[in-house]
Amino acid sequence: MFVDRVEIEIQAGNGGDGCMSFRREKYVPKGGPDGGDGGDGGSIIFEAQDGVNSLVALAHKKQWRAQHGAHGMGANKQGRSAKDIVIPVPPGTLIIDAANQLVLKDLKTPGDKVVAAQGGHGGKGNPHFKSSTNQAPRQTTPGQLGEKKRLILELKVIADVGLIGKPNAGKSTLLSRLSRAKPEIADYPFTTKFPNLGIVYVDPDRSFVLADIPGLIEGAHRGVGLGHDFLKHIERSGILVHLVEPDPTDGSEPLENYRSIRYELEQYRSELGQRTEILVVTKCELAGAEELRDQLQQETNKEVLLISAATGQGLRELTDRIWFALQEAAKSPSSP
Repeated sequence: MFVDRVEIEIQAGNGGDGCMSFRREKYVPKGGPDGGDGGDGGSIIFEAQDGVNSLVALAHKKQWRAQHGAHGMGANKQGRSAKDIVIPVPPGTLIIDAANQLVLKDLKTPGDKVVAAQGGHGGKGNPHFKSSTNQAPRQTTPGQLGEKKRLILELKVIADVGLIGKPNAGKSTLLSRLSRAKPEIADYPFTTKFPNLGIVYVDPDRSFVLADIPGLIEGAHRGVGLGHDFLKHIERSGILVHLVEPDPTDGSEPLENYRSIRYELEQYRSELGQRTEILVVTKCELAGAEELRDQLQQETNKEVLLISAATGQGLRELTDRIWFALQEAAKSPSSP
């Protein structure tokens, strides 16, 4: 199950109260105040971690509450502070305050974290109020309340590389051949309703995450179908591999299909039109594949690869090309 948007409620723990206490021992006539401070309440922290690629865990648990700090005690014993709750999320998760729609943090890379709800600080015990004129203070302070918020978590970054193209262009089949992912594959449109992820190993020491983005349709940039949901994943994929099939099952024109996808990307966000794109003609064992490659090269002035997920032709060349493009994109300060 792929979940890319959830709304949850979080409640940090309250701080413990400060203690009012006086030292009373048999042979200590002037013991003085000895009330301990309260412990801090637990905070709720979100951290982007490798290996997490969906918000499904949060979809099943909509309320998160940290424990309260313990109250202070006599003999200057401080109350125990509660443990923070660290919630792992996928890299590329937006943490949004639902009340005002403000982005608290964009957790782009593994290790990024944000304290979404701060635990309350513990109250002060009565020794803090001792002075030359107040030798036996009876003042303390209560623990502060922990923050409470409603948050929207939205996953936008899903992969280093996004496979795009019309439905049935061969994205799921290619993903299954290049990685160990097992997406649902069939010869009818919209087999893929959610992005499928897979890790592609160039060699034992080099790998990248590849996503099969559901096929776009005309009007996607206006929200037709699930257009905006699909496009937001493409928006934050590192580079794009655009698949064009030479003989679409719906009888459409392959070159026009390519233009249609490009139009939807540019209308949704102009920056997507400038994103690094590797052009690929799939199912190259079919008639018309080489002719389509020549047409695309002439129209785009880009090199176009021929591949076949069925026979394996061109897959190694494609993998090497993707890796090279990722290294070049990493050198660019404007890369996502």
